[in-house]
Amino acid sequence: MTSTIVEWIPLFTSARYCSIVTDSLLFCREQKGLSLHAYVIMDSHIHLVVTAPDITTLMRDFKSFTGKRIIALLEADGKGWLLGRLEFFKKSYKTKSLHQVWQEGFHPQAILSEEMFRQKVDYVHLDPVRRGLVAAPEHWVYSSASNYYLGAGGIEVDHLG
Repeated sequence: MTSTIVEWIPLFTSARYCSIVTDSLLFCREQKGLSLHAYVIMDSHIHLVVTAPDITTLMRDFKSFTGKRIIALLEADGKGWLLGRLEFFKKSYKTKSLHQVWQEGFHPQAILSEEMFRQKVDYVHLDPVRRGLVAAPEHWVYSSASNYYLGAGGIEVDHLG
């Protein structure tokens, strides 16, 4: 699945902002029944290969929590311009918040075979390579590629089988 920042605003440009996502994924993995098979955090979006008992509720809560943490960090960092963009692009019917961090939805795709699973994991891991950010997938810090290629990474992942 893919979740995108509103209007593809590049928010994940420092470790502090990426850590909000990785910490939340760890929490969901440890406390909410999330099985995390693959992930990548890009500047304006994340790709996840996951399973969970109730993926819709989990993703709603994940995006709500991370959105609030991102807003708080932007405020603490004095990032008024970015906060202004997140306010400007907020959907008018979203009345519980002044800002909107994530686009609505999370674009899930059912994985129906092991071959399809491998294709999706490769797609996720190759995103930074396709964008010209690294030469090899395992070089991207905010990805599970190093788990697959080197045997260990920033977040433990759940391998199939």
